[in-house]
Amino acid sequence: MAEHGSSTSHSHSFEEHKATYQAFLKGSVALTILCLYVLVALVAFAFVSSGNVLLGFAGLIIGLIALLIDVRAGNKWYLSVGWLVVFGLLTAVLVS
Repeated sequence: MAEHGSSTSHSHSFEEHKATYQAFLKGSVALTILCLYVLVALVAFAFVSSGNVLLGFAGLIIGLIALLIDVRAGNKWYLSVGWLVVFGLLTAVLVS
């Protein structure tokens, strides 16, 4: 029969698999938060009466910077989610 490798290569493969899975989860969370920033910015572009372009692009740029900081910091998403809440509430106040 064919050999499938030693036990050391199997454990090494598992560590690579685990690292790939964790990177996939980190990327999925980051992409989800980025999509939420885009949705809030689209609401600002469409429904805010004055300053809509400034608010939308400023929120996107600040959100992208916060998201990049959080991706580099680890699996804590406090800064980007906090800014998303502030950006969403500011947009909601200016829409109403």
